[in-house]
Amino acid sequence: MNGLEISPFIRDLPKVELHVHIEGTLTPALRWKLAHRNNIELPYKTYEDLLDSYKVTYNHRKEVNGDDGRPTFLEAFFAGCQVLITEDDFYELGMAYFERCAEMNVRYCEPFFDTQAHTERGISAITVMNGYYRAQQEGASKYGVKSNWIFCFLRDRPLQEGLDAYAAARPWARLADGTGKGLYHAVGLAANEFEKPPLLFEEGFKMAKRDGLHVTLHCDVDQKDAAAHVREAIFDVCNGEGTERIDHGLNVLDDPELIPALKERGIGLTLCPHAYHRRQATETLFSKIQKLIDEGVKLCINSDDPTYMHNVWIDGNMQKIYTYCGLGKADMVKLARNGVEMSWAGDDIKKELLLELDQVVVQ
Repeated sequence: MNGLEISPFIRDLPKVELHVHIEGTLTPALRWKLAHRNNIELPYKTYEDLLDSYKVTYNHRKEVNGDDGRPTFLEAFFAGCQVLITEDDFYELGMAYFERCAEMNVRYCEPFFDTQAHTERGISAITVMNGYYRAQQEGASKYGVKSNWIFCFLRDRPLQEGLDAYAAARPWARLADGTGKGLYHAVGLAANEFEKPPLLFEEGFKMAKRDGLHVTLHCDVDQKDAAAHVREAIFDVCNGEGTERIDHGLNVLDDPELIPALKERGIGLTLCPHAYHRRQATETLFSKIQKLIDEGVKLCINSDDPTYMHNVWIDGNMQKIYTYCGLGKADMVKLARNGVEMSWAGDDIKKELLLELDQVVVQ
């Protein structure tokens, strides 16, 4: 948090989260617990050693930055996944996130998940999906946190594998014909973006659109061809209709045609400031975000993978924007409203949250 404290205003502000990877919320405590329950050997002798392993700033991408001996974020992320074995494990992971949401006044969220990272370890898609589905239902009843999830294609895996994974998970989708269990209502992309532009997964997007699902696309920050990937997401995917949201997308600033295109097509950005702050100076990063706000780009603030990013969650990310962009309370309410409006929640949920935000005191 760079020495920042989360203010009471940010703590109490009603929030939605549209960019969080559920596996990226796996806390060290839960990882330690599941490893012992499932007899998974960790490369740490003590819990304190495990905690220390999270204090590093990972090498963002070896392909881009070279190998400096530090693990990459994705290596750490997928190492954590190894402890997720049973349906109860996935359920507990989801419930732990919803409990944290309740503490931060996150009222609605759309977590990313995938099955490929688990099925390749011999875990069935049914195990993953049933665990998350239970958590979705009980998270709403126990913590009051409603959710619609987002199925991700892993972009560093073959397309056909992703299509097969989608087919296996399809019974848990909220399908246009009214069938399906309703765990997830959208598809997206995850994993290593290096030389994997969005159009490689066009067949998956078309399949999802036929099923009545939404599409959102990760366009990582300062990755190779980052602005070109944003351009594809806006103009080319889904038969030229473009994606409905872009996750990250900060490199729209690198191409003067992209900001007008975002605004014309009504595409919002789900930004995760701390993820970028690990690699960019304060004055550089937050001036970019301020420029997007000044240009009228619709954006909202999220956490990404908080336990692998120095334990900075959505409230910490919002505090950073509040502080380093010098925004007022009304500005922060506007960002929270953006999240509601950009979400794919039902009209009743949106109406309730917008009314709550109308009541926030901004003087």
